[in-house]
Amino acid sequence: MPLYLNDDQAMLRDTARSFMAGEGAIRTQLRHWRDKGCVDGFGHALWKQFAEMGFTGILIAEADGGLGLGHVEAGIVLEEIGRNLTPSPFLVSAVAFVEALKGTALRDRWYPGILAGDTVAALAIDEGPKHRPDDIEMRADRSGNGFSLTGRKQFVVQGASADVTLVAAQTDEGLTLFAVGKDAKGLEVEGVRLADSSIGARMTFESVEVDADAVVGDVGGGETVLARALNAGRTGAAAELVGVGAASMEMTVDYLKQRRQFGRLIGEFQALQFRAAHLYSELEIARAATLKAQQLLDEGSEDAEAMVSVAKAKAGRVSQLAVQEGVQMHGGIGMTDEYDIGLYMKRDRVLNELFGDPAYHADRLARMKGY
Repeated sequence: MPLYLNDDQAMLRDTARSFMAGEGAIRTQLRHWRDKGCVDGFGHALWKQFAEMGFTGILIAEADGGLGLGHVEAGIVLEEIGRNLTPSPFLVSAVAFVEALKGTALRDRWYPGILAGDTVAALAIDEGPKHRPDDIEMRADRSGNGFSLTGRKQFVVQGASADVTLVAAQTDEGLTLFAVGKDAKGLEVEGVRLADSSIGARMTFESVEVDADAVVGDVGGGETVLARALNAGRTGAAAELVGVGAASMEMTVDYLKQRRQFGRLIGEFQALQFRAAHLYSELEIARAATLKAQQLLDEGSEDAEAMVSVAKAKAGRVSQLAVQEGVQMHGGIGMTDEYDIGLYMKRDRVLNELFGDPAYHADRLARMKGY
């Protein structure tokens, strides 16, 4: 497929861009909820507006009440979210969680709330300081007609606000995923404010009892479900990183056109022009890699898995370059809270770690290719 948007996708981009720049702007959302010390880190009213716009149903099939679109369309929305640093549960709830539930009986239980903007979901995968989904040790042992979950999770984005959490645990049959409600007895949740002012959580499961209906997919078949959720989340995070990088670059170029030094606009200095041109080319490569990963996921291609890691790694490195160049070219004021460029740097750090940083995905891709 060509690496550009068709007419319908371009129309969605224009709609999402206008909406995020208006309703999801930094001043009215991120700064507002951060300065209030909001325990959720995002506005539930805006989440409802996401639903009214149809965004929450992008990946949900028409038969289930959604729009029946794909990862390309979800990525369009996520790039605009990244461009405006719009705090929302969209990435985890409407992308990764929705994708995990596809083809399972739990769709009827949780999709309606997501479609209405009433439900927030979380993914409890990581247990250590880094994203290592192959090293899950949490246990889920048979108990009556269900399971008893024991263990700890961390870096659970929106975990403190979640109505339901997708939990990965080991059973005797193998890795299994469970949809655990927020009121489960024995579940302790500690909200933690992350670098970008969003809220993550540490979760402790002390013999949390769930019935068999909480199993997502098949007992012991969690690897397939988890791969589906992680591929969606990683590609979505890559799209948001592209948005973070694009906005950082645009903000920096605008500053180069305004700031004067030694009697000249600093954008006239050739060294800064070279750096801006290099950043632009790198950003376009990251956008193309991300779009390709989205297209391959939508096609169900066998090559999608590898391209997802390429996209996440490339978008992460380019976004990091964009925010670092942005802060440096702004000079000392780039480190002040008055200027938004520093907020983009903070969001970049969290998104880079979410679902695996560039080093993790470079290693993963190398292993896939037999190195």
